[in-house]
Amino acid sequence: MVRYADRAANVKPSTIREILHLTQQSEVISFAGGLPASDLFPIGRMREAADRVLSDAANLQYSITEGEVRLRELLAWQSAELADPSNFLVVSGSQQGLDLAGKLFVNPGDAVVVEAPTYLGALRAFDVYQATYVAVPSDGEGIEPSGVEQAFRNGARFLYLNPNFSNPTGRTMSERRRHQIVDLAEEFDAIVYEDDPYALLRFSGEFVPPMITMSSSNVLYAGSFSKILVPGLRLGWLSGPVPMIEKLTMIKQAADLHTSTTTQALAAEALADGFLERHVLQVRAYYLVQRDRMLQALTAHFPPGTTWTVPEGGMFIWVTLPVDLDATSLLSQAVAEGVAYVPGAQFFPNGGGSNTLRLAYSVATLVEIDQGIERLGRLIARSTS
Repeated sequence: MVRYADRAANVKPSTIREILHLTQQSEVISFAGGLPASDLFPIGRMREAADRVLSDAANLQYSITEGEVRLRELLAWQSAELADPSNFLVVSGSQQGLDLAGKLFVNPGDAVVVEAPTYLGALRAFDVYQATYVAVPSDGEGIEPSGVEQAFRNGARFLYLNPNFSNPTGRTMSERRRHQIVDLAEEFDAIVYEDDPYALLRFSGEFVPPMITMSSSNVLYAGSFSKILVPGLRLGWLSGPVPMIEKLTMIKQAADLHTSTTTQALAAEALADGFLERHVLQVRAYYLVQRDRMLQALTAHFPPGTTWTVPEGGMFIWVTLPVDLDATSLLSQAVAEGVAYVPGAQFFPNGGGSNTLRLAYSVATLVEIDQGIERLGRLIARSTS
């Protein structure tokens, strides 16, 4: 029998990926996957950029682990948090950022502090490093500082947060809470991993500064081009204090030498001349219409006793069903009715959330949003009667 490393026992499949496979088997309106809308991909711009990139053989060669200087300069120039390329490491999608952080900060058995609920991809990344989880409750302002303080007092030293339009709830952490969390991290010498792939997708409400602007040494910030340009490039970045970035760079070098030179050059070329600022205006406007349509449909079709969040950006709405309903048990019936979602229990590492679910409004058409929410509302109403 093949002998695997002990950590392999902790590797679990992504529930969301499994649901996406399920929805492809029939004519199902899917609110399950948090995918960016392909209609927003700037294909013409990417094609023109590719022609220029492929005319220079240097863009097809090996590169430095930190990332192409031109791309890191662009990130530093537009960054609200750090303004020097040496504070940035280009990674192969935000998931690699999570993996590198796990390698650097998580020993087997270490407690990772997370919001309850939290991003499923982060849990799967830290599972590999045999993490345990302290799941701290959250409210409309974000994670509760008292729970974080208790976890730090008990020895935890790594906190994962997705503070803007979070996946899965769509909520945004208040500025007051961010300062409180940063103060606690500095008091206990803990690390905050600030996962912020939706930062530029704000279409209502007021800008809230990132936590990395509030701490010079205890916050590692992660961003991604997947939601604002195209996900197929698999490009993201980490930014933080230089000593931390240097450690992460060595770890990445051992993993893959560097992120694709060609895709980095393609992104830098496509984003030149202020294109990102112009493009993101279109992306925000599109998702605002999508969000508003789903909120209208929820109001029209979901039964009394059901509540939901109203996100100021991003791609997700978090629904809380009557307490006696189980969203996981309802899923197979929903798929039979031609609609899919992600059960909320998947986002709670230590149990809970059985009567919650996540809806993504990013890729369904407006007609599909109307039809899918109506179908789901009928099913929930029947199940509560």
